[in-house]
Amino acid sequence: MSSFTLKNLKELFDKYESHLSSATLVLGFIFDFLTLKRVDYIWDNVLIMLYLVVAGASILIINLYESGKFRNKFTSSVHEFLPFTLQFAFGGLFSAFTIFYSKSSSFVSSGMFVTLLFLLMVGNEFFKKRYQKLAFQLGIYFMAIFSFSIYFLPVLIKRMGVDIFIWSGGLSLVFISSFVLLIAWLAPLRYKESYKYIFLTIGAIWVSVNALYFLNIIPPIPLSLKTSNVYHGITKLPQGGYQVTGEPENWVEKLKINKKIHLDKGEGVYVFSSVFAPADLNIKIVHNWQYFDSSTSEWVSASRISFPIAGGRAQGYRGFSKKENIFPGAWRVDVETERGQVIGRIRFDIEIGDFIPQFETKNI
Repeated sequence: MSSFTLKNLKELFDKYESHLSSATLVLGFIFDFLTLKRVDYIWDNVLIMLYLVVAGASILIINLYESGKFRNKFTSSVHEFLPFTLQFAFGGLFSAFTIFYSKSSSFVSSGMFVTLLFLLMVGNEFFKKRYQKLAFQLGIYFMAIFSFSIYFLPVLIKRMGVDIFIWSGGLSLVFISSFVLLIAWLAPLRYKESYKYIFLTIGAIWVSVNALYFLNIIPPIPLSLKTSNVYHGITKLPQGGYQVTGEPENWVEKLKINKKIHLDKGEGVYVFSSVFAPADLNIKIVHNWQYFDSSTSEWVSASRISFPIAGGRAQGYRGFSKKENIFPGAWRVDVETERGQVIGRIRFDIEIGDFIPQFETKNI
């Protein structure tokens, strides 16, 4: 490409940069939403790894150039495009993470972390000047690596839990430390200018993500709740699947957060859930039955019913629990991991009387 062409390209880029950045953000999010299907699909993770490679390469080249190395006529011409390339890669990463993590959470319990990822995606548009700072570059890069490791390591080794999370953080630290050492070796002046901020930034991110995990604010990715509902009766069919009996719902009823369930005295109620887990990942989930205590204005756990699920089914592994001796009032069932991470939640109000509601029976 001639210098004249690069010059004109740079002029066009400078002129329409804000519009291009906004369009890239929107189009990138739409592209990721339409193409990213499952956390255990190989090509979905190849795309994310490609974003990580592009981001790492951009950081490396930017700092080599700023340290006086890797300078020639071509790199001088394209240098100003590199922050945009880095911005594009980070936008793609946090767009993907927002999609994956939001599918794996109840917003009530995990909304803070999903919102953080969303803000990193949207705020990415305004970070161009900060992308010149090495500590900022490495901080965002470490957050991306850690977010990827949290779900990809369980997918890879077919197991999840506290120990796997700790391993994901440790491996992320090893990776970013190796990357920092590479920059210190290739661009020592850039490293010496900001090494204190680099370690403080990375350390603060590591501590913060660990705190969010142990407070059960990080979603239990790679699990996700596909469907859930409350019924009067559930029967497992010999040929597979379930037959459920419940009160008919029109589209207005389906939009309501709280369902009304009408029971006879002594009748139990069932909650059905379908939880997706990656192939070969077998774990236990818990139905945490809770009622609202109006005297204390708090939700009180009445019972915790656990059962195993097997991963791999695209529509999720189906299971149910039954609650006897239920009384009128506001109820909810949190679908949780064994350590209390909320995958999803269903709320309903119990009314007990002598009337007989209409029922519909269907196979699911």
